[in-house]
Amino acid sequence: MRSRPIVWILCACLFAASTLAQPTHQRQVPKPDVTVPPLDEDEARARMERDMAKKANEERHAALKTDAEKLLKLSVELKAYVDKSNEHVLSVDVIKKAEEIEKLAHSVKEKMKGPN
Repeated sequence: MRSRPIVWILCACLFAASTLAQPTHQRQVPKPDVTVPPLDEDEARARMERDMAKKANEERHAALKTDAEKLLKLSVELKAYVDKSNEHVLSVDVIKKAEEIEKLAHSVKEKMKGPN
């Protein structure tokens, strides 16, 4: 009767040995591939062109804002000159202000059209 515990111990040792002898790669979870493929030349060029266009639009918008503020200032000055003049006398300053406004308004219009 003493042989039965030895058999159980031997069976347990064989079972443990068989599970330890299995290849370990079966128990490991493979890591996902996280490498980012390099951009090809066309994609890099397209991204650079988009970035440049975005920057150009931001600069154009800032210039439009500045020019619009100048237009407002010039038109207020023109109104003040016109209010000071009368129907018989047209000041040279009024004509110069009007020309300056016209040039700036044309510039704003061209900037609003965007790049050609």
